[in-house]
This record gives sequence, C-alpha cells and structure tokens, in this order.
Amino acid sequence: MKNEKDYLYNMNSYLELITFFILSLILAFTIQKIFITYRKFDDFNHRTSHNVLATKTGGISFFISLIIFTIFYYNKGNEIFDFSLIIPLSIMFIVGVYDDFYEADFKLKFLLQIIVSKIIIDQGYVIDSFQGIFGIYELPWIIAQLFTSFVFLVIVNSLNFIDGIDGLAITEVIKVIIIIELISIGNTPIYFLGLLTIAGLLPLYYYNFKKNKKIFLGDAGSLLLGTLISIYIFNIFNSSYIIKENFNINKAVFSILILIYPLTDLLRVFIIRISQKKSPFIADNNHLHHKLLKRKISHFSSTLIIQILSLVLLLIYLMF
Repeated sequence: MKNEKDYLYNMNSYLELITFFILSLILAFTIQKIFITYRKFDDFNHRTSHNVLATKTGGISFFISLIIFTIFYYNKGNEIFDFSLIIPLSIMFIVGVYDDFYEADFKLKFLLQIIVSKIIIDQGYVIDSFQGIFGIYELPWIIAQLFTSFVFLVIVNSLNFIDGIDGLAITEVIKVIIIIELISIGNTPIYFLGLLTIAGLLPLYYYNFKKNKKIFLGDAGSLLLGTLISIYIFNIFNSSYIIKENFNINKAVFSILILIYPLTDLLRVFIIRISQKKSPFIADNNHLHHKLLKRKISHFSSTLIIQILSLVLLLIYLMF
C-alpha cells in the first residue's frame, strides 16, 4: 500500500510539473504577443548583446504561472511549498517590473532589497554561522542578520548582472537548484518550489535562443530568481540541511563555489568601475560573458563554457 501511495504521489508530482511547464510556455507566448502589440520591446543600445526584436517578459510569465499554481493549491489547502515565500518573491518581482519600465534608482532598489532580506530572515532563512571559516562558528543574532542581508544583496545583484547573454542566468539558476537538492540527504523545504522553477524556466530556453522575437527574463525575472537562489543558499546553513556522507564539504565554501561565476563577475566589474572612477552600479559591457562575445563566441557556447568551468571548480573541491 505504501509503495502504491508513493507511486501515485510521484505521478501527481510529474503531472503538476508538466502542467506548470505547459502553462509557462503558453503564458510566455501570450504575454509576449501582448507586449509586441503595444510595441513594448527591449531597447537596443551599446550594452545589449542582440539586435533583434525581443521583450523582457520571461520573468512576468514565470511569476504569473507561479501565482496561478499558488492560488490553486492554497484554495485546495495543499501547501506544496512554503507559501509565505510568495511575499518576498512578489516584492522583488514588482521592483524588477518597475525597473524594466522606468529604470528605478539603485538606492531605491537597495532599500527594498534590504527590506525583503529582513522578511526572509524573519521567515527563518538566515546565515548564523561561518562553519569554522576564519575560526568563526556561531554568529551573534544582530551580526547574523546584517551579514545575511549583505549576502542577499550580493547574490541578487550578481544574478542580475549575469543576465546579459542568452541562457546564462536561466542555466545558473537551474544548476544551483539541482546541485543543492542532489547533495542534500533529503528534500529541502523548498524542493517543490525549486522543481516548479526549473519547469517554468525550461520554455525560456526556446525563446532565448530564437533568431527573432526573443524573450528575456528582464529585471523582473532576474531579481525574482536571485531572491529564490538566496533563499536556497540561506537554507544550506540551516541545521535541517544535511549533506550526504560521501561529500565532506564546508557549507560556507560550498555556497561560494556554487555561485562562483556570478560572484567573481560582480567583484571584477565593481573593481573595474571603481578604478575608472565610475559608479559600480552603472551598467556596462565589461562582464566576462561580454568578453567572450567580443571574441566571436556565440551566446550558446559562451554559456556552455562558463557553466562547465564553474562546475569543474566545484567538482574539484568536492573530490579533494
């Protein structure tokens, strides 16, 4: 009987994921059509890496799909993931939508990001230990909150920074979710939210790599997904997150290595901009992925190279 129930549960989960995939695909097509009708295209400028018709609607279609699923299962009384996480995710999505249309001031974005980080901390997602790095273990509660907010700002903005070529940010998010879940001895509390995210992002690969009428995440998508990845990283430091015995990993180092590319790119770009006496928050095309494009390497190949190198670094750490 137990095996039969497990089988039925798995079947229902697969159907839910397939349904979410189809819903995301339909909404991606429909919302882009609406944006094209009202001529809301992504502008071409010196920073863009494309010269074809495109819309920044990927984050919108994914978010609406997630809200539809959340409302449906909330009404059924079936909490397939922690629904309270919809609050910080929604705030960051709205900030991103505003930024996509009106280019919000970075100070306002930072203020709202700090508020969202506090909401997430109060929901129990916090870095309260350095896991022995620099000889530091437990952190005082105030220091833990301040450090968690700082890490949140870094992760969210680093994900936002790498959303510059086709498929890179999407692949980074999917990679992080899969690795964190695979290395865990059991499913994390946001396991099903992670699966929905993967199912909802897969249709965007098709639209990212199309020759025309592309769909990009936009700031709405990158800020939303950056928030989700931050929650995943904070959950690693929770005592309930237990790493499989065959991996002898320091959680803090693991968290850095799993996001090694966006973190490295963020630090590098900040140093370059400050050395040139520019604001570190003024966008440019000095990112590592832009350097690859300038060498006539395609978007697909650039994404593949970056992800393979980051995985190799992680595997070396896991092995040795």
